[in-house]
Amino acid sequence: MTTGSTDGTETSTDSDDPLDPRARRREQHGWYFYDFACSVYSTSVVTVFLGPYLTSVAKRAADADGFVHPLGIPVRAGSLFAYSVSLSVIIAVVLMPLAGAWADRTGRKKPLLAVAAYVGAAATTGMFFLSGERYLLGALLLIVANAALSVSMVLYNAYLPQIAEPAERDAVSSRGWAFGYTSGALVLMLNLALYLGHEGLGLSESSAVRICLASAGLWWGAFTLIPLRRLRDRHLPPGGEGSVGSGWRQLVATVKDMRRYPLTLSFLLAYLVYNDGVQTVISQASIYGSEELRLDQSTLITAVLLVQILAVVGALGMARLARTHGAKRTIMGSLAVWTLILAAAYFLPARSAGWFFVLAAGIGLVLGGSQALSRSLFSHLVPRGKEAEYFSAYEMSDRGLSWLGPLVFGLAYQLTGSYRQAIISLVVFFALGFFLLARVPVRRAVVAAGNPVPERI
Repeated sequence: MTTGSTDGTETSTDSDDPLDPRARRREQHGWYFYDFACSVYSTSVVTVFLGPYLTSVAKRAADADGFVHPLGIPVRAGSLFAYSVSLSVIIAVVLMPLAGAWADRTGRKKPLLAVAAYVGAAATTGMFFLSGERYLLGALLLIVANAALSVSMVLYNAYLPQIAEPAERDAVSSRGWAFGYTSGALVLMLNLALYLGHEGLGLSESSAVRICLASAGLWWGAFTLIPLRRLRDRHLPPGGEGSVGSGWRQLVATVKDMRRYPLTLSFLLAYLVYNDGVQTVISQASIYGSEELRLDQSTLITAVLLVQILAVVGALGMARLARTHGAKRTIMGSLAVWTLILAAAYFLPARSAGWFFVLAAGIGLVLGGSQALSRSLFSHLVPRGKEAEYFSAYEMSDRGLSWLGPLVFGLAYQLTGSYRQAIISLVVFFALGFFLLARVPVRRAVVAAGNPVPERI
């Protein structure tokens, strides 16, 4: 049974049966819908529309030398988007461990998930007002939305060990990613139709883009109601209560505690490296397509849509492979495919939209699965009762430390003047990640964390 807390949220009592399949499935279905809610932000806002649009707004506000001056600091208009993302990462790095520590110490993840989700959704919806020369408004909304998303994902991921038994986590995690990519594809399809037909609707291109941005925030907020309705908080043992003020002390304790699980840290290091490559490919693919391959905006949007659709197939298909070959081997296979994709991109001739779609299809097939299986594999390596804290470290690897890949990409372009050299430089992340992951004895890591070992892992 569940009881209502003073703030209206549900918490489980000691009489709850954590293995009851109906209750577990209900929570799993609700959990899937947070990916369905927030993934449209990553797809439509970050990957497709906001970078080029915010840059155009900044350029309108720039001086004769192409600089804007936020807080009196000279910044190239073309760098504003990247700097804003970097600042949001710094803020998220501070907030994510605190959120994870607070959630574990109080046992109340859901209220904090609600706050983070609706702050992010509100900031995204506010992007509708990003017009004229309001580049500072755009940068601020991006920083808030990105940081809020990162905090919410710490809490969302921390539910996985509580709502899924060890043997089913690969499947549950993969379905979550599939839900996310499905919503991303659906909303991006609607965005594409609006963007291509804006003149017939009497809209300017700027208005169409702002509607697309705001729609992602409205979608995020609306569908967050489902997980907030179905997910439950768990009571902690007596003496487990904590407070926000103890967050920093808990963060230090978490870092010290993780040293007791060196194999879990080894996996996190491998994930940090190869995921940095994944995130950089996704964020820079549109730039590579437009600047190096000379492809138009509609082609790029269509390619991203193709990635979203096939990522659903890939996430579910790789979950099936994991059942027979294990999550670790399946992830390593996906890293080999990522390397082949980068090699093919290096040799791709300009204005080859067809071949660019082939590469997008390849990315889609390995993107969802590699991310979903990494999350489920890590869930086996987390000591019981420390899910939110450890998933804050995981989320920092996923979002908070994904700055090295873009830096390598940017330096390679700066030194060579070639985006082809920049894209091939990312091979090192997949090769090194493959090597580091191969060295992690995952069965021993699961045992060391005190968890049951699945038949296939």
